[in-house]
Amino acid sequence: MNQSDLAPLTEALLTAAKTAGADAADALAVDGTAISIEVLNSALEKAERSEGIELGLRVLVGQRQACVSASDIEPSTISEMAGRAVAMARLAPEDPHIGLADADMLSDTRNGDALDLYDPGQDPDPAGLEARSLEAEAAAMAVDGISQVSTAGAGYSRRRIHLAASNGFAGGYARTDHSVYCVAITGEGTGMERDYFGDGRNHLGDLMDGAEVGRIAAERTVERAGARKPPTGAFPVLYDERISSALIGHLLAATNGTSIARGASWARDLLGEQVLPAHLSLIEEPHRPRTSGSRPFDAEGLPTRNRAIVENGVLTGWTLDLATGRKLGMPSTSSASRGTGGPPAPSVGNARLTAGDETRDDLLAQMGTGLLITSMIGSSINATTGDYSRGASGFWVENGEITYPVNECTVAGNLKDMLRSIVPANDARPHLSRVVPSLLVEGLTIAGA
Repeated sequence: MNQSDLAPLTEALLTAAKTAGADAADALAVDGTAISIEVLNSALEKAERSEGIELGLRVLVGQRQACVSASDIEPSTISEMAGRAVAMARLAPEDPHIGLADADMLSDTRNGDALDLYDPGQDPDPAGLEARSLEAEAAAMAVDGISQVSTAGAGYSRRRIHLAASNGFAGGYARTDHSVYCVAITGEGTGMERDYFGDGRNHLGDLMDGAEVGRIAAERTVERAGARKPPTGAFPVLYDERISSALIGHLLAATNGTSIARGASWARDLLGEQVLPAHLSLIEEPHRPRTSGSRPFDAEGLPTRNRAIVENGVLTGWTLDLATGRKLGMPSTSSASRGTGGPPAPSVGNARLTAGDETRDDLLAQMGTGLLITSMIGSSINATTGDYSRGASGFWVENGEITYPVNECTVAGNLKDMLRSIVPANDARPHLSRVVPSLLVEGLTIAGA
């Protein structure tokens, strides 16, 4: 089904909603295909394929709303969806903040052509994905010290969406995703260590080849052989680029309007205050070409645009959709996101943190003695206070040099203090949705041996 085939479905949903008694409505149609292949010991281990169309309908009756979804496009199903949604809305509690966008707020952009998110080539066949997976596995096994590859795989997905609303908005776009990944193991029994690498791109021509992915996964794994616990104490910590975006993700979560409206955020009193070092900014970039988090318009039909979430260290605003903005007395930041099963909610897609001038090795030398984190597990984050504790593994650093791999340790601190002290490197990968370099943080508590 192509993009033009989805528009009649959303129009049929809106017509059915009006007939059923809705005052306003919006409808989402999603057509998707996904293929996933995994290999083990040079043989096919798993092959999965899914495809289908999903429909989502939100209706508003006065200041009440309800959402329904279905995977059947028959006219009788569409009529039934609308009737059920209106009946549910009439029983829902009133919410003075809900409502569609005014017509003059809507985006003039109605497709994603300028973002180049869609690979026009043929869908890859399973045999090609299997070959890429086998290539990654073979390359990993060829590295000395690798005892086994636990997973090697490749995937592909294609997704088309079309959004329409009774305020006159109608638009859609498509996205493809190609991926390859590998997880390797070194050692045996209780001495086993593992690490991984993977790559994902909108266009197949940009994807790293399987051999390179397998080699990097294996080299990372071999470096982890003989890991042990680090010492306990207060030390600087360097978050490697592969996981540093998680630290910035905590800031994005704390400045989400949903958390602010509930009063459940450690950042609730920090609007207009310094949250990062004064020379750093955090910018949302929804129009970056060939990037997974890009979108030409948001889930309420508003025009997306670059936005400084943090500018020169100062928090400039919350991430808002229409309803959350109304609760807080602020305009939407065109950040609405939604699936077929629920109403819009605010979220950030692409984001970029200001890069530093130094390499990761420069920051290692600057930290002297401390912990380089390359992997994290679990988390205990107090959303109200910002108290932070996470399991970590990586490498112990002494005199600016990596000395041995470490595991089974915990790092703890407070996010407010941590974020205000970060020092960025210059090693962020520009094609990722979250472009965040390695980050040096002072004064965390490490619990190890």
